[in-house]
Amino acid sequence: MTNHQKRLSAPIAWPVERKTETFTVKVGASPHGEAGVPLLIVLRDVLGYVDNRKEARYALSSGRVLINGEPVDDEERPVGMFDILAFEEREEFYRVFPEVGGRLALTPIEADAADSKLGKIAGKNQIPGGRTQLQFHDGETLLVDDERTYSPGDSAVIDNESGEIVAHFVYEEGALVTAVSGSHAGEIGEIEEIRVMPGSADNVVVVDPIDDDEAFETIEEYVVVIDENFVGGGEDE
Repeated sequence: MTNHQKRLSAPIAWPVERKTETFTVKVGASPHGEAGVPLLIVLRDVLGYVDNRKEARYALSSGRVLINGEPVDDEERPVGMFDILAFEEREEFYRVFPEVGGRLALTPIEADAADSKLGKIAGKNQIPGGRTQLQFHDGETLLVDDERTYSPGDSAVIDNESGEIVAHFVYEEGALVTAVSGSHAGEIGEIEEIRVMPGSADNVVVVDPIDDDEAFETIEEYVVVIDENFVGGGEDE
């Protein structure tokens, strides 16, 4: 199996130049899957901290590059939406956030904001013993006791160290959201209306942008509830 991915066919979220070279690194297995960007691309093409795979492996061997509070030593490990990337020696901290156009970008954040990350609840199910398992957008799961509190479409902030939910944002009209895919990816606004469509059609969300542009429509799957700290570059969560 090849370790390379053709640049022209790379996912739109990948922040790589398409025509400078033929190939780039292939994404590894783990959270986010193909929706994530290989860490090597972030280190080499986005931040410019390394020039090649060998240098990336050396940098990661120190154990000082963290994703969501955990040291990473695999340069192909996907970095995806809302992940927290920390460089301890440099005292630099970033949140992965979609920019206008759908590409994933790094938003600088403060050190204490790097202690937790946001996740969109994609589903939930009961498990033996009466507890509820939440499934998040990146494939991660979390057990909770009160399933009535959380619903698919909501967002939760999870502490990296304890693994506990420290904040919860409900998916409802009036909620602050960002579009993460589609033609309005990267735009932020408040939900003006949620239209429940009949049958198997996707529900439609009408969003009133914070930049005073005209309201836009997108499908429910493409929006994530956030809080005001994500607006304007992200301070503490």
